[in-house]
Amino acid sequence: MPNKKKRHWIWNLLIIITLILVVLAFIAHAKNWVTLKEDHVTVLSGIYYKKILFSEMDSITMVPKIPKMERINGFSAGTTEKGIFKDSITTNSVYVYVDNLENAKIRLKYQDSL
Repeated sequence: MPNKKKRHWIWNLLIIITLILVVLAFIAHAKNWVTLKEDHVTVLSGIYYKKILFSEMDSITMVPKIPKMERINGFSAGTTEKGIFKDSITTNSVYVYVDNLENAKIRLKYQDSL
């Protein structure tokens, strides 16, 4: 009878936990999760989380495309763009959560144009 090595149960558990974490990370980055409450809106997109109070909003407009910006951190993949960017004109931090660059985007100004 051949000598069979039995895999330790900890390795199986580690593989299962890793697969669960990968699936959860993919789900979190797959789309922007927006929650509306009576006094604020929250946006969760992967590791990026932003809570915006309605009282701090300056303006909301639709724009056909976003200008070129320098990425501070984040990622771009195909038509998806997410992360924190630096505006080339004002050098302010700009939070970008775009699922499809080909569609019109919502531009939200708040807290003195963040």
